[in-house]
Amino acid sequence: MQRKCKRWWIGGTDCTAGVRVVHRGMRIVCLDLEGVLIPEIWLGLSERTGVEDLSITTRDVPDYHALMRRRIEVLHANGLRIHDLLEVVARIEPLPGALEFLRRLRKRLQVAILSDTFYQFAPPIMEQLGRPLLLCNDLVVDRDGWIVDFRMRHGGGKRHAVEAFRGLGLEVFAAGDSHNDLGMLRAADRGVLFRAPETIRRAESDLTAYDDFEDLLEAMSGDFR
Repeated sequence: MQRKCKRWWIGGTDCTAGVRVVHRGMRIVCLDLEGVLIPEIWLGLSERTGVEDLSITTRDVPDYHALMRRRIEVLHANGLRIHDLLEVVARIEPLPGALEFLRRLRKRLQVAILSDTFYQFAPPIMEQLGRPLLLCNDLVVDRDGWIVDFRMRHGGGKRHAVEAFRGLGLEVFAAGDSHNDLGMLRAADRGVLFRAPETIRRAESDLTAYDDFEDLLEAMSGDFR
């Protein structure tokens, strides 16, 4: 007996064509953190310390490993340790409209935050956001508080997380703003840019770009309204 189902988003399920069947409840939204829900942490550190080299983010540099190695060098050169970063994190508040957006989204869909931030920064931020699922990375800190290295959860972690969710039968909507988000956006059933810089929008012109939380919520919610 043939089962009926709806298409959902671009490239959605089509029972008659033999494509994998995804039920209405089996959907998840994957969001980047910094630049989408909260301000950029490293930019905040740059503003607090006056160290301009720390203002460079994944919006500017595609190679995340090279960016982090450079950040660690700059921290050491300027005498900045983990507690300096944690002071910035303690002052961070969600971007205007982010909390309401996340509250309404989580009423309709499962949500995972896929970020290249670090678990050391997570507690105060996740508390404000209502403790959604967070998958991110880990800093290596010595006994004197110097950041000496970093451990990635997985090479290409955001993309692999989306692929894993899809492998579990979930249909995935993803949104991000930076170079390091592109893998997950391309791996998702539908990936969109949110408040991305113009350089990325031009380079990835086939991706729909949003700037307003209300528009993003409507796009993600689809026929849940």
